[in-house]
Amino acid sequence: MARVALVTGGTRGIGAAISGALKAAGYTVAANYAGNDDAAAAFTAETGIPAYKWSVADYDACVAGIAQVVAAHGPVAVLVNNAGITRDAMFHKMTPGQWKEVIDTNLTGLFNMTHPCWTSMRDAKFGRVINISSINGQKGQAGQANYSAAKSGDLGFTKALAAEGARAGITVNAICPGYIGTEMVRAIDEKVLNERIIPQIPVGRLGEPDEIARIAVFLASDDAGFITGSTISANGGQFVV
Repeated sequence: MARVALVTGGTRGIGAAISGALKAAGYTVAANYAGNDDAAAAFTAETGIPAYKWSVADYDACVAGIAQVVAAHGPVAVLVNNAGITRDAMFHKMTPGQWKEVIDTNLTGLFNMTHPCWTSMRDAKFGRVINISSINGQKGQAGQANYSAAKSGDLGFTKALAAEGARAGITVNAICPGYIGTEMVRAIDEKVLNERIIPQIPVGRLGEPDEIARIAVFLASDDAGFITGSTISANGGQFVV
């Protein structure tokens, strides 16, 4: 039986690419999304991957949503924590609400999703947890104190949980994308992209969602069984750790 993979934020952008790549690699894939019903319906119609709606910021909703996926497809063997939001503002203008929204989704969301899956992974003596962090969690970014803090926290979560999961056959790794050519990034003013963003990327271009997806497929595979607690940077050389 094919292993079940659950991808949060899995119907758009990088998440959609990961969902599609995992399906192509032979996994039974379920995609979570939070709000865009039209995009989710179009994604399912195009890929045949079922989409399930809940907010990763709500622990009880995650428990219920994961239970729905398990009932339909079986225990989750591969969890890709990709869901994320931005609420950008310079710190002196940032509101407590903007801080909390981003932390609740981008950091606490990892706990909310991983915790309900952890016991079944331990029982199965197999699991793959793949956390999508960000270049801005590694280097910081002005106007993103909330986002950078959450994405940096994702890396600490990854390392600590990797230490706990290793003897149970569970690997936990993080991917830190740089600027990827998603709908959101390509919506940036062309002049800003060409004059301020792309010149900072040594390879001279945006990354593609499929390039991040291929990393996720590898980390989900048996071939990656000796890799855990790692952070893989995919940023075209923009920030070298």
